[in-house]
Amino acid sequence: MSERTHAQVELDLDDIQRGVLSPRPTPYAATYILFRIDDRDHGRELMRRVSAVVTSAADAVSPLGETWVSVALTYHGLRALGLRQEWLDTFAWEFRQGMAARAGALGDVGESSPENWESPLGTSDVHVVLVALAPDSAQLEAAVDRARTAYDALPGVTAIWRQNCHALPTETEPFGYRDGISHPAIEGSGTAGSNTLETPLKAGEFVLGHPDELGGIQTTQPEVLGRNGSYVAFRKLHQRVGAFRRYLRDNATGPEDEELLAAKIMGRWRSGAPLALSPAHDDPRLDADPYRNSFLYQQDDPAGLITPRGSHIRRGNPRDAEVAGVPRLHRMIRRGTVYGPPLPEGVLEDDGADRGLMFAFVGAHLGRQFEFVQSEWMNDGVFFGAGDAKDPVVGSADGSGDFTIPQRPVRRRLCSLPRFVVTRGGEYCFMPGLTALRWLGDLSD
Repeated sequence: MSERTHAQVELDLDDIQRGVLSPRPTPYAATYILFRIDDRDHGRELMRRVSAVVTSAADAVSPLGETWVSVALTYHGLRALGLRQEWLDTFAWEFRQGMAARAGALGDVGESSPENWESPLGTSDVHVVLVALAPDSAQLEAAVDRARTAYDALPGVTAIWRQNCHALPTETEPFGYRDGISHPAIEGSGTAGSNTLETPLKAGEFVLGHPDELGGIQTTQPEVLGRNGSYVAFRKLHQRVGAFRRYLRDNATGPEDEELLAAKIMGRWRSGAPLALSPAHDDPRLDADPYRNSFLYQQDDPAGLITPRGSHIRRGNPRDAEVAGVPRLHRMIRRGTVYGPPLPEGVLEDDGADRGLMFAFVGAHLGRQFEFVQSEWMNDGVFFGAGDAKDPVVGSADGSGDFTIPQRPVRRRLCSLPRFVVTRGGEYCFMPGLTALRWLGDLSD
């Protein structure tokens, strides 16, 4: 297959859900609502109704104004709609198994294991995931109230769980770092990537029915069911903010060193300014710089003297660094929406409140994208020569691991890393194209 330029690629943007390709707006309020389908006809009717309000990637605004609505289904949800088994068997096998069954590969062990998940996450009762985002809570609730009439009138469809999310006043995630900075360039998406040095990725890395980086095309049977759809991994991640702050305080020589340690662990300063562009101190001015995410690692920092090779953002996207594997084949769209109240500044003990991120991965390859990154890059260090060292922020730490900060003349090592993030549940889902949603709604026995 010949190389195609960004301008030559055409995607059916009006058939792709906007939640697949568009970065999260700021500010925002959001909600996740899970449904169980007990009557397949009512489930199909729900698909018909939501297809009329789901926002497409071509829409400047949604049918509900500035609110975005996305809908995804689990494997059990597709079964509840009455799809034939031979059709279901054409979906990715990780999706068919479900996130709970894949917990070991994801590092969801110990207190993060499925038996400790929040009910009903990880069970066969979760069939449909509806996600809505709006500029503020009032507009979000108005949209949910309008949507409620669609499913309240369907007794065979039951809302079984809801998680509200919001932007913190600081526009950061709970640990205090600015979030949502990095977004890949995707051919034909119409949305610019955040790194101008990154060659746009083939659309098939994120959307089924289109060529990917290896020239393959992910499809389903029938083809209409999968085309322009994407796999999504939703995860509720509880963050131990007090423990994170206390660890930094206990291992720093003073306030300035504490912030430097926080930056070395993340790979960015709290403002979002990358160490790669501001090695010595935080520079909030970079927040307004359109090139703030345009940097590489191999040419300027192969040893990780500026951005440690084991830091969170370098593990998640090694860019051009020399590592085991091909980073472009494991590139992902990541989204994070905050839930729970912020822990007051300066507090070093967690107060028992539930706070963290609703994390979402979007892509066409659950195995070589999300699961690979989780198992090989976040929960192992072999890919860059660091043995079994885990990600210092989200890794499945047990208190025995460490984190190395390369520096001259003597490297610095942080020891006894505790687990800062605990998985409270999650689901593998499929986010159909709008045509597929209508097709699901029109199914008949």
